[in-house]
Amino acid sequence: MAEENTQFQLVTFQLGDELYGVDIMDVKEIVKVQPVRPIPNAPYYVEGIINLRSEIIPIMNLHKRFYITKLAKDSDGDLTDDDGGFIILDIEGNKIGIIIDRIARVVPVNSAEIKAPPQMLSGIGTEYIQGVVQQDNSYLIIMDIRKLFSAKELQKMLGDDSEDEEEK
Repeated sequence: MAEENTQFQLVTFQLGDELYGVDIMDVKEIVKVQPVRPIPNAPYYVEGIINLRSEIIPIMNLHKRFYITKLAKDSDGDLTDDDGGFIILDIEGNKIGIIIDRIARVVPVNSAEIKAPPQMLSGIGTEYIQGVVQQDNSYLIIMDIRKLFSAKELQKMLGDDSEDEEEK
């Protein structure tokens, strides 16, 4: 198969000082920041929920989850509140929002260009990284959202512990 040289597109965004990407096929939409309603007893990295066109979507804060410092405004005040937002992902029928500091752009990537992540990558754990692509003088970190939002993780995040309740 010609698997090793397929091209796909990544939606890229900034979290802290790093540039991350997710497969465009997993992105439902990108929305501006809006008020998030907290959920009692949610994991520390779940900001809460938003109502997006009558659909309730949990919002996850990757800054808190991976201890990433938010992108600071530079001396020009270059980063505004309008730069941030939520990327709404569709993972096996579950919609989840992640908070981003700044949306970048959609970039085409050849799978042959993807390298294994270095062991000492700052921020997000290497088990959640699909690979790294060199771009200009920096790296684009490709997130593996299937691992980041595994069935077990989704169950914990969405508070779906009804099975545990029935067993008691």
